[in-house]
Amino acid sequence: MGFIFLLESNVRGLPSAPGVYAFKKGRDFLYVGKAVNIRERVKNHFGQPVFKDNVFVPQTEKIGYIATGSEIEALLLEAELIKKFQPKYNKIWRDDKSHYYVFITKEDFPRVFAGHQLQTANCKLLANAGPFIDGKALKQALRVLRKVFPFRACNKMPKKPCLYEELGLCPAPCGLKIKNSKFQKEYGRNIRNLVAVLRGRKTSVVKNLRKEMSRASQERDFEKAKTLRDQIRALENVFGHSRILGQAGGSFLRLQRILGLKNKIKRMEGYDISNIQGKQATGSMVVFEDGRPDKNEYRKFKIKFKNTPDDIAMLKEVLSRRLRHEEWPLPQIMLIDGGIGQLNIALKLKMKNEKLKNTKIASLAKRKNELFLENQPKPVLLKNLPQEVANLILAVRNEAHRFAVAYHKVLRSRNLFD
Repeated sequence: MGFIFLLESNVRGLPSAPGVYAFKKGRDFLYVGKAVNIRERVKNHFGQPVFKDNVFVPQTEKIGYIATGSEIEALLLEAELIKKFQPKYNKIWRDDKSHYYVFITKEDFPRVFAGHQLQTANCKLLANAGPFIDGKALKQALRVLRKVFPFRACNKMPKKPCLYEELGLCPAPCGLKIKNSKFQKEYGRNIRNLVAVLRGRKTSVVKNLRKEMSRASQERDFEKAKTLRDQIRALENVFGHSRILGQAGGSFLRLQRILGLKNKIKRMEGYDISNIQGKQATGSMVVFEDGRPDKNEYRKFKIKFKNTPDDIAMLKEVLSRRLRHEEWPLPQIMLIDGGIGQLNIALKLKMKNEKLKNTKIASLAKRKNELFLENQPKPVLLKNLPQEVANLILAVRNEAHRFAVAYHKVLRSRNLFD
């Protein structure tokens, strides 16, 4: 299975299917990623770029893809390809501390867990699989694979079986009264199959399971044959139907929890100011509905404030004018480009407007990507938030900036010919 490459300009030629994609310059891989929908994900790199995209997208000459048919295969293939090709920007933004791995301990009944390299300091390891970029997706994949190959995940072996045995997720070696070599052998086989699947060898695992099933049938061990048949079906079902890769709606849900919002986030607005020493100052309002930009709802403002470089006063004008439009739906979140000063001016306007009581206001400072939130004394660093939430916030901020700058350039060009 290899990449199919297209020219950078032919994004429409990419499939709308789960899989892995790559940005390439000459022979060098710049970046490798995974997606539920390859075409839409690559379009987002160009149309809704975050700060990282602006580094490698301009260098891209070709875009490659491998359609996998399932989300888990995309996750596993991404890890394999990053390990194989060592793409420049995957390496720059992730080191061994931030990559995720699946670790299997060296014990009679190995423990399986996901984590970083530092988390294995006191563990004797039998094997590992990775590296994986998306920790959330990896943990979800382990949850569904555990239904196929039950394993022990507890840090310390308990004295008696727990709920995971009742759920069929752990064979409960803790419940053994005496040493059982057959049980240990079956457990070891499950672990080996799990490791093989995590390393992208699902096809060979299924093939071997079919051989074992056939052998068990010939030996008239029908109970074992039935167990193997069910395992094969479960594995194929997991790869065919499991959803493990986050969507924009999932990002909104997690952001809702972080901000402590009672109402579901449907609409998010982003604001920015663009000017040069107060000249041709513009303001922008961009709108994201259900995690996606709705360009029909974008609004631009030619700032009437006097020609002095006062971004906070300009922001106050833009927000005041926006709030006079009662026909525009109110958002659950207003995200402002700036620091504590910008947040405070927005909060003063909120106090005067009863209709904004269900709207949370936040500001994002560029230098350290600090997120300032109302009623919180200290900012939150984006790098400490879930990756999909940080990406969503950056996408809104960057789109507001792009839209404000574009209108500012229009006004500047008009001024040249006045």
